[in-house]
Amino acid sequence: MDARLARALWCLYAAAFAALLLAFPASAAASRSPDSPRVLVVEFDNDVNPVTQDYLEDEMHRAERDGFSAVVIEMDTPGGLGSSMREIVKTMLALKVPVVVYVAPPGSSADSAGAVIGQAADVLAMAPQTNIGSSTPISATGGDLGKDLRKKVINDAAAYIAELAREHGRNADAAEAMVRDAANFGAREALAKGVIDVMAPTVPALLEKIDGTKVVPKGIVLHTAGAQVERVEMGFWKRALDVLIDPNIIALMLSLGLVGILVELWNPGLILPGTVGVISLLVGLYGLQVLPVSAAGVLLMLFAAGLFVAEAFIVSHGALALAGAVTFVIGALMLFDPAGDAYQVSVWTAIAIAGTLALLLGFALSRVVKARRNPVEVGVGQMVGGEAVVRRDGWVSVGGELWRARSADGGVLVPGEHVTVEAVEDDLGLVVGSPHPTERA
Repeated sequence: MDARLARALWCLYAAAFAALLLAFPASAAASRSPDSPRVLVVEFDNDVNPVTQDYLEDEMHRAERDGFSAVVIEMDTPGGLGSSMREIVKTMLALKVPVVVYVAPPGSSADSAGAVIGQAADVLAMAPQTNIGSSTPISATGGDLGKDLRKKVINDAAAYIAELAREHGRNADAAEAMVRDAANFGAREALAKGVIDVMAPTVPALLEKIDGTKVVPKGIVLHTAGAQVERVEMGFWKRALDVLIDPNIIALMLSLGLVGILVELWNPGLILPGTVGVISLLVGLYGLQVLPVSAAGVLLMLFAAGLFVAEAFIVSHGALALAGAVTFVIGALMLFDPAGDAYQVSVWTAIAIAGTLALLLGFALSRVVKARRNPVEVGVGQMVGGEAVVRRDGWVSVGGELWRARSADGGVLVPGEHVTVEAVEDDLGLVVGSPHPTERA
């Protein structure tokens, strides 16, 4: 072969190989998007509160950061805190990646705050045999609000949910009815009335149905058909934190902290009760930090703790402990008023904790009184009533030690006689009397 022809063929081969290498990354990237869309499915089957708010916001931001085509919130919630609901809605509206709220699986519901979150979604879907609605605001005790306050709060909530529905192309009147009339719709009725956008039995079916949909107001076209689905659920740590903000758990932790500190005060030097008390108190304070609390409730709880502590040092025959128990119950029931009816301490839980604290104090104080009434049992005082052996007149042996002694009746002490110690004099001399029972035997 001619040398020039060989060089030309070699150059052509090298150029073709380089072009292939340059084209490969581009073709690989093209095969990943949009041919292989990815969707993040976030399971949400809990109350709406600061812990679950943090969980949802973290996952939505991850979906945006990692380039997912969409994020699906698979929802089943009874509602929760309005403050957390509004923060979740703000995050959803600001997110660049499309957000789909899917009320599923069958039997689930999106009530109260969940319905409002649903109206903020770019796509709102429901599985068959699910329902949505009942978003009327209620008081902290679960009852109706006062007339003027009710009008103000309901008008605000109605305008909020109606605006969200209107901006996302849904039935604003029906959404407003969920607030004003506590309306609740099943999946088929919600679809017919335009409360939701689509009904689908499963996540894959949902992704097929919404593929190619242009969501408003973000103006993004969804590419979800055949998407790779990554499913996430709330981790152990978040679930643990969610448990710790249960009002009943918070009240229990606060009471355990009080008991631990009281035991440490009664018995200085014990490490375990004080340590457990401090840890329990910190856990309870975490819950107080997360949930909105009533200032009056906090003051009553502090006053109750002061009464319990005072009972340990002031003899009131249980009056302070009883007052502390009553104050604790009232304070516990008022403590989480701003959080709403879903976050209240059970009456029976409050009574049980207060009763236990009062009984523990009563038992401890009865032991203290009994100990005070007992004769001194340390040092030379423990010899009173014991046996002594006369060694010689004026001296007796007690426990192997020689003590100066005199007879209670002024008589002579006979060496070898077993006598009873009747008293210890100020100069540490003993007064002995009648023969000891062992001598009589």
